[in-house]
Amino acid sequence: MTRSTTSSLSPLTSVTRALCDARRNVVLADASPFADAIASEADAYAVQRAVASELRLFADAVPRHWKSGGPDREAAMAHAPLPDAGVWQSPARAGQWPLQHRAIEAEIALRLGRDVTASMAAALTPDTAHELIDAMTVSIELVDTRWRQPLEALPALLKLADMTVHGALVLGEWIPYERRDWSAQRCVARIGRGQAVERVGTHSLGDPAWLLPQWLRHVTQAYGTVPAGTVVTTGSWVGLLKAAARDLVEVEFDGVGRVSVQL
Repeated sequence: MTRSTTSSLSPLTSVTRALCDARRNVVLADASPFADAIASEADAYAVQRAVASELRLFADAVPRHWKSGGPDREAAMAHAPLPDAGVWQSPARAGQWPLQHRAIEAEIALRLGRDVTASMAAALTPDTAHELIDAMTVSIELVDTRWRQPLEALPALLKLADMTVHGALVLGEWIPYERRDWSAQRCVARIGRGQAVERVGTHSLGDPAWLLPQWLRHVTQAYGTVPAGTVVTTGSWVGLLKAAARDLVEVEFDGVGRVSVQL
């Protein structure tokens, strides 16, 4: 694309084009021209949808896998649909999947047991949302970006536009959902031959299901009724851990399960 062609596009179209080209050609896009291109979260979500539509990232009208989360209960949650091709069952192998950063998050994923309409989502509270979940599992999110810049140097809205810097998702075996004392939940992450990282009760929201009302309102407003079986992964218990090519990554949550991915 020539400079004159780029300058003739709207800011959101320019960001969308850059992200689509990066995904399509397996290259990294320079984020610096777009530092001020996205003015709001609504703009970032519009870019997410535009990229997904242009590249046909989802087989279904409503994406079946999502990520959601936030730093605490006072913050707005951030949401992103996860491309179908990058959702894998454990034990998984990344193979030639394009990854720049190979950053790891250990998470709990939840699965809806029934369809959720916009009116149902609007009425949800963190307490009543538990009734919608039929299963849970351990998951590993591979965090990555289509932008050339380091993750810590990227503006938050450019991260959000890039599917909240999602790389791939590994899911474990599903077990029946139950309300738990998450403050006592133990999580262990192992990367290669490095020392295991162990955490207890470290989910930023206290309860992974707490974000369900915000997430479901977002999805129903953008896509309509959310089908039963839709999955959301809910935020890291171990922060952002660094891995390298050829590392074996393993995550275990006591009483929930274990997953692994070979990078």
